[in-house]
Amino acid sequence: MNRTAIAIAALSALCLDTSARAQSLTAAEVNQVIGQAIAEANAQGRQSGAIAVSDRVGNVLGLYLLDSRAPTPTMKIDSGKGIPIGNGLEQVELPAFFGAVAKAITGAYLSSSGNAFTTRTASQIVQENFLPGETGQPSGPLFGVQFSQLPCSDIIRFGPAIGGGPRRSPLGLSADVGGMPLYKNGQVVGGVGILVDGVYGLDLRASDYDKNLDEIVAVAAQRGFEPPRDIAERITADGKILRYSDVDSRDLKSTGAAAPVAANYIALPGYTPAGARDGVAFGSRASGIRAEGRSEYPDVDAWVLDDGLGANRYAPRAALSPAPATGGMSAAEVRTLMSEALKVAFRARAQIRRPVDSFAQVTVSIVDTESNILAIARTPDAPVFGIDVSLQKARSAAFLSRSTSAAELRAIPGQTLIPNVLATPALASYVDAAQRMVKPNLLADGLAFSDRGMGLLTRPYFPDGLASGRNGPFSTPIQTWSPFNVGLQLDLVIADIVTRLNGDPPAPQGCTALPQSAAGSPGPTPTRLANGLQIFPGSVPIYRNDRLVGAIGVSGDGVDQDDMIAFLGLHNAGQRLNTGIGNASLANRPGTFDIDGVKLRYVQCPFRPFLDSKDQNVCAGK
Repeated sequence: MNRTAIAIAALSALCLDTSARAQSLTAAEVNQVIGQAIAEANAQGRQSGAIAVSDRVGNVLGLYLLDSRAPTPTMKIDSGKGIPIGNGLEQVELPAFFGAVAKAITGAYLSSSGNAFTTRTASQIVQENFLPGETGQPSGPLFGVQFSQLPCSDIIRFGPAIGGGPRRSPLGLSADVGGMPLYKNGQVVGGVGILVDGVYGLDLRASDYDKNLDEIVAVAAQRGFEPPRDIAERITADGKILRYSDVDSRDLKSTGAAAPVAANYIALPGYTPAGARDGVAFGSRASGIRAEGRSEYPDVDAWVLDDGLGANRYAPRAALSPAPATGGMSAAEVRTLMSEALKVAFRARAQIRRPVDSFAQVTVSIVDTESNILAIARTPDAPVFGIDVSLQKARSAAFLSRSTSAAELRAIPGQTLIPNVLATPALASYVDAAQRMVKPNLLADGLAFSDRGMGLLTRPYFPDGLASGRNGPFSTPIQTWSPFNVGLQLDLVIADIVTRLNGDPPAPQGCTALPQSAAGSPGPTPTRLANGLQIFPGSVPIYRNDRLVGAIGVSGDGVDQDDMIAFLGLHNAGQRLNTGIGNASLANRPGTFDIDGVKLRYVQCPFRPFLDSKDQNVCAGK
């Protein structure tokens, strides 16, 4: 990295730190946002529903019912595909306030100073085709991200008190329109979520413009807290513009004045007490995300998660399994790997960020073979959703690259959660399907799996995007597939999603029923997928020579960038360390065989990816 690029990166980090610390929502502003939503809902003739406001790190600052009298307003989870009840979360009815909270947190978590994303944007990038409704197109670039930020995650902070993030969402990230980010002076400070139409769904077609009532009310709520137009309307992926909203101020019926806010605030166990309250300023110790200060990573401007007392929650540490004495990573190796990954990020050209010459903003997580967290760090303005997702990605690569994962999945029986409403199959069915389709000993032979390779086996079309008449072995068939019924990813966590809706804290084992990790983990022992499985690109397993010793996951500004930062960061660390640490050998990657002529891709690095050079094919031969 040349000196000019380093100076630009350091200056950008310093500016982001200074501006972010000054920004937060006040209780009065929460009342203003909710009052504007009430005025529009009333003008639209809607008298029932829920409104939620969060800060940037997911603290719920206010949860409001339009009508506080019984019965509590409800919503039906419905993709609009005609999928009957008994298929994942399809047709399940829940209180509407769960949807409002999920939407508010989604608007906040997906956004940054360089991109403003809404739940409509989320709907566009999690479906079986990108763009939704366009046949023959691959799945959305963030396919599967909806099942992150879950209440059962062991990294997500729990409780109604204002505190450090990231905080949990009752239903994960939302793809139902009506969730928007809130901005002050160009910095995202939170999100607002609206559920007044009774349906928690998604937009199945990107070729038209809808007049969705939830989105109309959300646009009214956002008045005075809009993002700069450049970061809302000019973000692209794969040459396609990401949709911010289908409505604007011309669709509103209210005047812009906030309606009086009655005593209709409600408490939600595990999330918020009743009433409006101040948010926390992103970048402060209280927010749980702050500048690291170059003590752990002296050669890069890292940001870290704070424990609330000024300590780094996930400072680099030695692996527990395998331990350094038996070939595992030392704390020094973990520190070097994190530094090298972040260096690649600061050089990389971001995909989903303005201006176009911005560097990639990401979170990086490193785990050992038992999914114990060895380090988490990030760039200054990385979207908050990437904290949980980068860890999901790292754990997914580590778990799927183990030679025991087939047996561990086979050991999980089917469950009936709610008779005739919610049930899961025995997970052996997914293993059987994968071994029939791919190779007889898949997930039992130690094959190196990246999230990109695994993800291709979780799509409802195989090959991805082509209506071939068959699905990937870890997916449900397209006839019953929706973002609310995806297959293995959901079946691993659905029981815990349902269990935590009452506000309970996460269970000691986290999200799944997989075997517990090795002894020596800090606090309650997590499972190997303690915050769930993730199935879109951005992770690779870590090897010492030919032995699996962990994995690295990256999430932020573009999935090809995520792939490159994980893969190239690991390669560069291996070159710097010269201790045998590095990527899987070419012979142990899925691309060495094909499935009826289709090869599983290991990683995909972007074209001309760097800001400070014209290098191309930067991952080739590594």
